[in-house]
Amino acid sequence: MNPLDVLRDSLYFFKRNLGQIVQLCLPLVIFESLLQQVVDYSTEPDSFPGVSVIVGLLVYPLYTAALILFLDARSRGESPGNRALLSRAAYLWPRFALLTALNTLLILLGLSLYFLPGIWLMVTLAFGEYLLVLRGLAPLAAMKESLRQTRGHFMRILVCILCVMGPLWLLKGATLAIYPEPQNPVVSILIDSAHSFLQLFTSVVLFRLFMLISEEPEKIDGPR
Repeated sequence: MNPLDVLRDSLYFFKRNLGQIVQLCLPLVIFESLLQQVVDYSTEPDSFPGVSVIVGLLVYPLYTAALILFLDARSRGESPGNRALLSRAAYLWPRFALLTALNTLLILLGLSLYFLPGIWLMVTLAFGEYLLVLRGLAPLAAMKESLRQTRGHFMRILVCILCVMGPLWLLKGATLAIYPEPQNPVVSILIDSAHSFLQLFTSVVLFRLFMLISEEPEKIDGPR
């Protein structure tokens, strides 16, 4: 399936299930933005820059794992409740947070090495979250398996990521041009929350790619 088909199917799913995704993820996304604002206003400008990353590690794994579980359930025709999804996400939080920390550290290190290694790592580690949540792999095992599964699919994954994140980066830049720093705290929370929520569409697209690529060996080994 080409990237355009993946994006079209993912957009259809996202729109069709938008109501439950909002209920499941948006409260945590807003809480993350609010927590980030509190941390930003209570720390000095020259303080440890990794504080923002730590805030993300506290909340991001919860709503992302819950979303992945929801995507998997809906792909099988099931309709789990938000409480059950969040309960399972909380159980997965320690491993998911560790995976997120490792991925973030490696990608930032790669971006500092002339940018391209960071892009390569962003693509090749893209399936780690799904492997941890849906296959029960440990963080390092999920990263290793992601490297294996994305082999031969680099451009397809990269195009899909850029097609989603490119417009979001432009939108974020336009928003900052209209509402430059320093922003009203409420406006800042609204902007950050909206941007983070829209980024969840990337998880939907990557889930679709993950499922398609995971099924390919079965199709190859099947009857001819």
